[in-house]
Amino acid sequence: MKKEVRVRFAPSPTGALHIGGVRTALYNYLFAKKNNGTFILRIEDTDQARFVPGAEEYINETFQWLNFEPDEGVNYGGEFGPYRQSERRELYLRYAQQLIEENKAYYAFDTPEELNAMREKLKSAKADNLVYDSLSRSTMKNSLTLDRSEVEKLMKQGVPHVIRLKVDRDQEVVLSDMIRGEVKVNSNNIDDKVIIKSDGMPTYHLANVVDDHLMEISHVIRGEEWLPSAPLHVLLYDYLGWADTMPMFAHLPLLLKPDGNGKLSKRDADKHGYPVFPLDWEDPKTEERSIGFREQGYLPEALINFLALLGWNPGTEQELFTLEELVDQFSIERINKAGAKFDIEKAKWFNQQYLKNVADEELAVGFLMLLEENGINCSIEKASAICGLLKERVTFPAEFWTNGQYFFYAPTEYDQNVIKKKWNDEVKILLGDYMNALATVGTFNQKVALEVLNKILEKHESGPGKVMQALRMSITGQAGGPELMGIIEVLGRDEVIDRIEKALNTIE
Repeated sequence: MKKEVRVRFAPSPTGALHIGGVRTALYNYLFAKKNNGTFILRIEDTDQARFVPGAEEYINETFQWLNFEPDEGVNYGGEFGPYRQSERRELYLRYAQQLIEENKAYYAFDTPEELNAMREKLKSAKADNLVYDSLSRSTMKNSLTLDRSEVEKLMKQGVPHVIRLKVDRDQEVVLSDMIRGEVKVNSNNIDDKVIIKSDGMPTYHLANVVDDHLMEISHVIRGEEWLPSAPLHVLLYDYLGWADTMPMFAHLPLLLKPDGNGKLSKRDADKHGYPVFPLDWEDPKTEERSIGFREQGYLPEALINFLALLGWNPGTEQELFTLEELVDQFSIERINKAGAKFDIEKAKWFNQQYLKNVADEELAVGFLMLLEENGINCSIEKASAICGLLKERVTFPAEFWTNGQYFFYAPTEYDQNVIKKKWNDEVKILLGDYMNALATVGTFNQKVALEVLNKILEKHESGPGKVMQALRMSITGQAGGPELMGIIEVLGRDEVIDRIEKALNTIE
């Protein structure tokens, strides 16, 4: 019987999400939906020292903005809760105790000074691994080297201790990864990891294995940075008697800097002036502020499309996908092993493409807010018309204002290149006649404006190439822009006449 697909995204509430984490969540979501499965949000908050207030709410806000929310988990409910690891502490202690009773884990009472001394001793002996493992444990203070009475005494005295996994020597650990194939590791290269810390909280290794088993996770889709830990997790499944129900693994490629040289970090993003977080975030501990994709004007659909193709290849030339199309075509087998370069220019391109397809009226709502911030009153009809003219030429919604101020303010400066190349006595005569002819028309729109211009050109036996750029410059101050007759219609007859007259009287 085929196992029901259940996948999870398990972030730690230690700050804002890295964009790589958002991509991991997206791939989990796409895989779940493709296979009629369940996408789960689990909060891994066992590291209380790094806990950041508000981070969990931020994670939920991210999902809401991106429009691919979990089916189950924190704030979504489900039959496998609680979904915060801090609320499952007793479970982890129970399984750690089981491992101790079966001689697969042990108590370790070593102080930080003793651990440092061990590493220095191994370093002096030129040992291959400076770790607490099956060789070095015999020289340390733990329940494998101490008498049982001594261990009980230390426990009663409340001496700080951890629980470590007992990794036997010369075992071959085999991991089957859906992206990387078979991975083999000798247990001699795996140290005795801490599974319960001195504060009684589990480490990631034990907690995620226990939770994945109890929550019946079928596939663990996570970042490549967890691949070195995967053999240890395989051992834990085996030691706990869960090898037959172990999930399948898929370790995703890293997100690389734009030049492909190393892993993408927040510092890289700050250096180049682009976000790696999806939302605006102020870390309450550091008071550092990160301006995210949403605040820069990215559309969630564009960001999802961009992220989906950072490491996954659809096998076709298609680049623009709806979320439904991504679900339909997604497969883990088409995820690349190699790291994916984070190309912010490509992200901008996606935003451009999606912005073009947004209805003018919808764009106008945000544009009106920008206008209000700048003290300008405007009708929804005019704002919609401006957005319709400009949206082929903008990347972010804020550019409707920065690129379209000439719709509200007559130019005070004019493009000098156009003046040098196109501004002459003949053009001034044509523009003057055009201005006078416009004053006589009643109904005014772009069709009428073009007809009047063509009549003037025909009268003077001239062509549009002679006057169009100069006409645009006299109205907007610029050499280029959207469809000129559309601009003229939005501005209205009287405003166009005033601007042409001003240019004729101003430009030498």
